[in-house]
Amino acid sequence: MTGTLQDRADIADIIAAYAHAIDRRRWSMMERLFHENAQFQFGTVAGDWRGFVEQARAIIDPCLATQHQLGQVQFGFAKGPDGESICHTETYMTAMHTIPAGYPIPDVFPDKGKIYSAVIAGRYVDRFEKRDGEWRIAHRTGLYDWREFREVEGVDLSQMPEGSCGYHDERDPSTPVVARWLG
Repeated sequence: MTGTLQDRADIADIIAAYAHAIDRRRWSMMERLFHENAQFQFGTVAGDWRGFVEQARAIIDPCLATQHQLGQVQFGFAKGPDGESICHTETYMTAMHTIPAGYPIPDVFPDKGKIYSAVIAGRYVDRFEKRDGEWRIAHRTGLYDWREFREVEGVDLSQMPEGSCGYHDERDPSTPVVARWLG
């Protein structure tokens, strides 16, 4: 089975919306990206999608900044055992995290006593299902391909002028772009 261009666009929108939700801390968007019974696994973060959001918030919210860059996406459309439309995808990603001194979860990112950058390169391997005419993630597996910690300078943006940096709330200029995901 091959998906339509619209199917591919709908799925790619969800993949991009996920990265946006993480980086802008728009956690409420997740309920529009995952099916209610969706499962998630990435390193030590595992379980249903709601549990994932709680764990992700604990990991991401203490970071000074994050940015997820998405790369190529492969699509594998198929029919499920009950004739439902499914699509398996593989999305390459690179995630940058600015870690503060005193980071609270050393099993994820060690506390180095100073600000540093943690870069993770990996892939999202997803199973999308189309239910009631709408694609959403039914299962996500995140895979590490490599990671590294970098000493950095100049990452503190607290002295930048108002409006010159991104925000983690409705002040961010991207708010109208993602309004449909915000509810």
